[in-house]
Order: sequence, then C-alpha cells, then structure tokens
Amino acid sequence: MAGKRSEYSLGLLFGISSYVIWGLLPLYWPLLQPANSLEIVAHRAVWTLVFCLIVLALTKQIYSTLQVVKNPKVMLVLLLSTILISINWITYIWAVNHKQVVEAALGYYISPLVIIAFGIIILREKMQPLQWFSVAVGAVGVLVLTIDYGRFPWIAIAIALSWGSYGLVKKKLNLGALDGLAIETLISLLPYAGYLIYLGKQGTGQFGQSPGLTLLLMSAGAVTAIPLLLFNGCATRLPYSTIGLLQYITPTILFSIGVWVRHEDMPTARWIGFFLIWCALIALGIELVRSSRTIDNRITQGK
Repeated sequence: MAGKRSEYSLGLLFGISSYVIWGLLPLYWPLLQPANSLEIVAHRAVWTLVFCLIVLALTKQIYSTLQVVKNPKVMLVLLLSTILISINWITYIWAVNHKQVVEAALGYYISPLVIIAFGIIILREKMQPLQWFSVAVGAVGVLVLTIDYGRFPWIAIAIALSWGSYGLVKKKLNLGALDGLAIETLISLLPYAGYLIYLGKQGTGQFGQSPGLTLLLMSAGAVTAIPLLLFNGCATRLPYSTIGLLQYITPTILFSIGVWVRHEDMPTARWIGFFLIWCALIALGIELVRSSRTIDNRITQGK
C-alpha cells in the first residue's frame, strides 16, 4: 500500500510539473524574438531531436528506435503526426508572440471536447449524458466567443483540431513518448534545417547573433522534451481520470498569463464564453471521475 501511495505521489508530481511547464511556456517563447514563429519552431524541432538522441543514447534505446524507422507503415503514420504537431507548434507560438495567449488557452480548453467528438464520429464511441451536455455547452461557448471576436476563432480551433488529431493518430501507435518525438523531429529535420540554413545564408537568421539568444534557441529542445518525459512518467503511475483533470492546469495558466500578465482584452461577452467552456469542462471532469470509479469497482469485484 505504501509503495502504491509513493508511486501515486511521484506520478502526481511528474504530472503537475509537466502541465505547469507547458503552461509557463508563453513566458519563454517571446524571449526568442526577433526570431519569427517559423524560425522558432524550426529551432524547436532541430534541438528537440538533438536532445532526444542524447537521452536515447544514454538510455540505450537508439537501436529500438531505429527498428521503428524501418517500418514503412509506422513511418507513414508518424509523418501524419509530424505534420499535425508542426501545425500545432506554429499556430501556438505565433499566437503567443502576437498577443493572442487567451485564444491559445481557449484552444487547449476545447481540445478535450474535440477529442470526445472524434471519439463519437471516428471511433464510434458511445457518450454518456454528461458528455453530451459538455459538448453542447462547449459549442455554445465557442459560438459566443466567435460573436464576441467578430471573427471565427481560427487560432483556438486550429490548436484544438491539430492537438486532438495528433492525439488520435498517436493513440494508434504503441510508441514511447521519447522515441516517438525523436522520429517526428527526424522526419521534419530536412525542411526545418533547410529553412535555418537558408536564413543563415540570407543573414536574417537569429542563431549566432548573440550568445544569449543562441543559447535560448538551443534550449528549445530541452524545453520541449522535458515536460513530455515528465508526462510519460505521470501516465504510467496515475489513473486516467486524474490525468484527464490535470490537463486543465496548462490552459488555466495560459489564460492567467494572457489576462493578468499580457493584459489582453477580456470584454464581458468573452468572460461569458469562457464561463460556458469551464462549465462544460467541469461536467466532463465529473463524468471522468464517475466513470473511473465505476471501472475501479468492476476491477475490485472481479478480483
């Protein structure tokens, strides 16, 4: 019992740490300016690959990762996941560096609702009444925000769809977080490294312009990989319901940074839209906890 409690506590520490780091990243990306969003993402991918290769070498997983690369079907799926995560990264970093942190937070708030929708439409999963309620209220919240913005909230929707689709694709692969990320960044190495070389030849790249900025650009690899590794440690130790609830830490920190640090506009209608999204997520959280308890009871009775 003490061992299980210790594992749970460690998993909780890993999970909270990963989501807090992800939530604080909007304070990091602006430090990489005047690099544009695509240059930042390119450095993020290249240095993440370097970081992953070092960790894979230290943990003696290089050979097993190379075996995955030899599988054409898996590589085709990873190509799709690479495109999706690139869309997510570019949209998210562009939003953060253009004072749209609140809308980026909205994207990660509604991504669980998008995942539920994918589950129904693509995986033919059945929904409970509270899940239907969550999706309906969340849709109304997005509609209110669309009317308030005076435009379609494309940043939030792009982030939610790309992240939800990425999760759906990765669900079909039985890969660890580290080797999966290493292969994805390997796939994207040619275009991103080519772009950085092009910027260097044009004299417009920011790498090497100053020691501080160069170090920050190189650090993007560790900043990307470390929370993912922490999350991987959390995923093996915590119940799914706990992880599901922890995921709201990140957009809440994003929202707080956007409103109280970046001082982005939050008119009354926008507060109403976010309130509806939060109500939907609370209902979803209640259903998540309830269904987890039901499963736990079944397992206990089965024993």
